[in-house]
Amino acid sequence: MQSNLFFLAAFILTLTGMTLFAIGRGKVQNAEDFSVAGRDAGSWSVAGAIMGTLVGGASTIGTAQLAFLYGLSAWWFTLGAGLACLFLGLFMATPLQKGAVETIPQFISRYHGSRARSWASIFSSLGMFIHIVAQLLACGALLSSLFGLSMFNAALISSLLVALVTLRGGMRSAGPVGLVKLLLLYCTMVGAGVLAFIKSGGATGLDAFFPDFPWFSLFGYGVQNGLSDLLSMLVGVVSTQIYLQAIFSARSPQAARKGAFYSAFLIPPIGLFGISVGLYMRRIQPELDSALALPTFLLENFPPFLAGPAFAILLFAAVGTASGLTLGVGTTLQVDLLSRFAKGPENRLRQLRLATIGVLATALVLLLLNLGSAIMQWSFLSMGLRGATLALPLLAAIFWGGKTSRRGGAMAILLGPVAVILTGLSGWPDLPPLYVGLTVALACLVLGKLADRKPGG
Repeated sequence: MQSNLFFLAAFILTLTGMTLFAIGRGKVQNAEDFSVAGRDAGSWSVAGAIMGTLVGGASTIGTAQLAFLYGLSAWWFTLGAGLACLFLGLFMATPLQKGAVETIPQFISRYHGSRARSWASIFSSLGMFIHIVAQLLACGALLSSLFGLSMFNAALISSLLVALVTLRGGMRSAGPVGLVKLLLLYCTMVGAGVLAFIKSGGATGLDAFFPDFPWFSLFGYGVQNGLSDLLSMLVGVVSTQIYLQAIFSARSPQAARKGAFYSAFLIPPIGLFGISVGLYMRRIQPELDSALALPTFLLENFPPFLAGPAFAILLFAAVGTASGLTLGVGTTLQVDLLSRFAKGPENRLRQLRLATIGVLATALVLLLLNLGSAIMQWSFLSMGLRGATLALPLLAAIFWGGKTSRRGGAMAILLGPVAVILTGLSGWPDLPPLYVGLTVALACLVLGKLADRKPGG
């Protein structure tokens, strides 16, 4: 495949076209344009910004891989993402958009204090940063496997693509680029999923080959695991800066809500098409490495002039996820920690871009120093750090408002992620770091509220 000129030309043309589109979208004139799209994003731009980051390699290659191993249980990622966006639209979009802020720590500091804001920024940025390194590693692995590139060159190319997509337009371009990415990704996954379903003999053929359990049960790998995946997605969406940054960029509460609802409607079907591919590959090549289920299907069943664009779209999906996370970390660090050093709007825009490129450059350095595998081993901390730091204090600020405990919230934001780190270092597999962190954070919030009720509290 490396020497197939049709594949190579189609891949390069598609990737170049998508990158040029990303660079050309969005005219950034000030820092607010870069961080929250001038607070003028319509509902589809909000949806595009959410899905441009949320729908990536895990929704496509990862879902097909899990379907190869477990069947319908693989749907939890995209189904959970859709339900998380529904929760976001129903309960959070309006108060967050009306808050007129740029970051999650900035919002919760109104209820939990300025010290809580600094800790929230540090821990949540660290959690997202770990995920950026993992995304760059995935992008580099895809390029390396396709074209035989060294990891050094593949990582450099991946980082360059992320930089081009992120730095030009920031949130101003995130919405349109996310929508185009989703459209092309839908075309790829629908084509692959439908073709796999037909080649499997339809529902009759699948039913004849696979027993109902575990292959056609959402709890095929266990009820506890399924519910755990759902909770992780809910916590992940609530506690990740870039998803809520899309809400902050909306021109009105109605646009914010609709954007979240569009995301809730459009994300889950992508997983079903990936599941179709995973089951088909399990049927015909059960000895295949599960991670290669979708790439192998595309190479073997798509003509080169279609396989090339399909791989370019999958790569760009991972690039989009890395780009959104990088933008989220850069915005959080600048707004919550570095803004005191920015004098004037022009300096603030420059500082936003420098913070963003600094985050990306640091992630690349770690990858090139062969720390990628070590980072991947620590990736379980990513969700725990974000979730334990922000999820419950943010929900308390939204639902309890002024009745929440400032002391309890500040302690939750500090002790929740500390508990995650200590649990991760302990190496105890029966103690998921996210759950431990959430439990500690909840205890802090409740005890703080009880203490405030006491006389003199």
